[in-house]
Amino acid sequence: MAIFMIPEVRICPDRQTLIETAYTLIIERVRTALAERQSCSIALSGGSTPQPLYAALALADLPWDRIHIFWGDERYVPASDPDSNYGMARRVWLDLVPIPSANVHPMPTDLSQPQLAASEYDRQITAHFGLEPGSIPVFDIILLGMGDDGHTASLFPHTAALSVVDQLVTVGDKDGHPRLTFTFPLINQARSTIFLVSGASKQPALAAVFAPAGDITAYPSRGITPQGELLWLLDAPAGELIDN
Repeated sequence: MAIFMIPEVRICPDRQTLIETAYTLIIERVRTALAERQSCSIALSGGSTPQPLYAALALADLPWDRIHIFWGDERYVPASDPDSNYGMARRVWLDLVPIPSANVHPMPTDLSQPQLAASEYDRQITAHFGLEPGSIPVFDIILLGMGDDGHTASLFPHTAALSVVDQLVTVGDKDGHPRLTFTFPLINQARSTIFLVSGASKQPALAAVFAPAGDITAYPSRGITPQGELLWLLDAPAGELIDN
């Protein structure tokens, strides 16, 4: 029987401290992965909250040739689009460090159909980890955010992506617009899953996510129950209603 970790919640006084705390935790976990396994796999989140974190990581002294970067979700837009999570990470971080291009694994949003792209990224992840199709890899670090509606990655409330358990990557749906997203089974295999949540607008969703009982389909972030470490990093406005 799987044993799931109890989440750890840290409430930071402000957003700057939230970013500094996340930076320290990530650097620690990267160095641990490198010491134990000689490489580190990280899946990034998008949105505005992690952008200053990525900018800080651009200044870190790390062996970039042993770090592999993936994305946990992506809007189905070209990399040049201002809404591209990949494009944002490249501008503020990855273009500024000597990471080999082969170590950067963007979601393939240039294919004709999102479902083809989801299948291709599934294949790429499986090949990178040297696994047989159908196996679930273990990422060292998966970064997540949470929307005001309780979604995480591109797992939105009451959408078909929430029930996908036989794929690593599937197509999410944001108001009729397709996105690519990691599925619950893939996220929940990670060694370390770290949420970054900022702002008072997140309070109602956080209260629902941390309630003793609730509906995963209404608040998908409740479905993040990894077998590894689960950290919720909140700033004070977001965490005001959380009894830590």
